[in-house]
Amino acid sequence: MHLAAPERAAFCLPFSRLRCNLSLFFDETPPTRFLMNPLFRFIAELQDVSLLLWRSVVSLRHGPRYFAETLRQMDMIGVGSLPIVLLTGFFTGGVLVLQTYPTLEYYSIQNESGRSVATSLIRELGPVLSALMVSGRIGSAISAELGSMVVSQQIEAMRALGTDPIRKLVVPRIAALILMLPLLTVAADIFGLIGGGIVANYIYSQDVQVFVESVRNGISTKDIIGGMIKPIFFGLIIGVVACHKGLSTRGGTVGVGRSVTNSVVTASIWVIIFDFFLAKALQYLLDIGRL
Repeated sequence: MHLAAPERAAFCLPFSRLRCNLSLFFDETPPTRFLMNPLFRFIAELQDVSLLLWRSVVSLRHGPRYFAETLRQMDMIGVGSLPIVLLTGFFTGGVLVLQTYPTLEYYSIQNESGRSVATSLIRELGPVLSALMVSGRIGSAISAELGSMVVSQQIEAMRALGTDPIRKLVVPRIAALILMLPLLTVAADIFGLIGGGIVANYIYSQDVQVFVESVRNGISTKDIIGGMIKPIFFGLIIGVVACHKGLSTRGGTVGVGRSVTNSVVTASIWVIIFDFFLAKALQYLLDIGRL
């Protein structure tokens, strides 16, 4: 049966209308629908981050290895972030003594002010605040740098020349963060104790020797080990999230700014969330924080 063009149009019109009506109930673009769902978006992003981490680990088995780039990133992360981390640690320790000393004095245990500062800094505040400072400074820089490279098509040029962007760009930054963040945390802890001692001595007239003795009695080897383990995981989180946000940049220069903001916010949230689970795991494994 052969129909002329006007007859075919008239014959197909009801079916086209039926298809339009059905499209109101059945979305023909499921990826867009999935991306609008927060749960599916979270799962997809978690998958991408996990895949990036796995590819970074696998790339360590084979060359080439860019040690010069790793050293450059260590200098930028460690030396560049040192002033802000030291200031954060110093004034955090000072304000801890400033706030807790009157309460301790009320209960006649003001000689234990060093113990309270040391426990708070080494177990929690030192690693977390150092990670948040590094996330704001280094995480944003990594996302902006990689995002600009994606927008300017430098990543595609690297792949065309046979260079793996994961080995060249991602692995050195993650390795530098894992190596340098624990050292920055130690520096923040030391300056925090110094700041607390200065406040206790000059404001509350507590003898320095009493404060130092209280610090020695308040911390243990397990506390120091736990305080060094946390920054390793925090550095891994910051590096992977920042690199993923930078490499997934879309939308030109506006997308670069969006990636930077998402990188800092996401990394900071994950640092705080993982701090709880790491603290619980260290409490179980190393018996930290139990009376």
